[in-house]
Amino acid sequence: MSDQPQMDFQASLAARAREVETVLADLLDARAETGEITRPERLLAAMRHGVLNGGKRLRPFLVVETAALFTRSADLLDAARRVGAALECIHCYSLIHDDLPAMDDDDLRRGQPTVHKAYDEATAILAGDALVTLAFDAITSDRTALDPLAKVRLVSGLARAAGIGGMAGGQALDLAAERDAPDEAGIITLQAMKTGALIKFACEAGAITGGAGAAQVEAMGEYGAAIGLAFQLADDILDATASTEALGKRAGKDAQAGKGTLVALHGLDWTRKQLIGLVDQAEALLAPHGIRAATLRAATRFIATRES
Repeated sequence: MSDQPQMDFQASLAARAREVETVLADLLDARAETGEITRPERLLAAMRHGVLNGGKRLRPFLVVETAALFTRSADLLDAARRVGAALECIHCYSLIHDDLPAMDDDDLRRGQPTVHKAYDEATAILAGDALVTLAFDAITSDRTALDPLAKVRLVSGLARAAGIGGMAGGQALDLAAERDAPDEAGIITLQAMKTGALIKFACEAGAITGGAGAAQVEAMGEYGAAIGLAFQLADDILDATASTEALGKRAGKDAQAGKGTLVALHGLDWTRKQLIGLVDQAEALLAPHGIRAATLRAATRFIATRES
């Protein structure tokens, strides 16, 4: 990829991030919504610390850009931003909880203290809990201009992607991997759940929000599954090769914890070849969309070649 397309993609990613952060800041405003009593100041501050702290906003980006493949409606693209913000709330909750001493025990996230370090462990747990409920509130809100059936599909899909058979289950498998290293199939399952499930959902959610048909939603889910695994392989490579300063979080922690990864199992060269294959698979799934998928093609390559 030439420098110019990469620069154009970075600009698109940053622009989408700003749009979604506007929605996130609104969702995390101090005002109480209808049905709420009050928003405790310290809890809200911890939630904002865990969410409004930078980050690429890749998952909401994928929601919005996938929706844009199927619609040009301003209302539906606004709904996609709100769905993307909901997904980011789930992602950020998972980071807050993963960083806790009982889980991955990290002190640094996105270059700043983790929520339990900036506040305390109990507040971090509650901040994550509240972000989960806020995510579903955002999707079902009257301000999200989607028909009720689409909202039900999104709520169901997000619940399954984030729950026992998705991200949370993947984290459980990840913790178990510290005690008993999985084989290749086990590692792929773990990664598809812990990291891939929310990325796959992002692409499915964008297609649903954009009004795509069932076959198109399925195809975008396959695309999301491919780039989800690519994201995790790139993450494993970075964990093995990059510095803590470059990552904005502790580097080398998988090896230190003795966790099974494909890098540990097969080495860097094998993993990089697999990454190339996943990029090719993802780009083939975008081919029917032609030039309209140019930004998602750039996203695919970004995921595979990112440096943090």
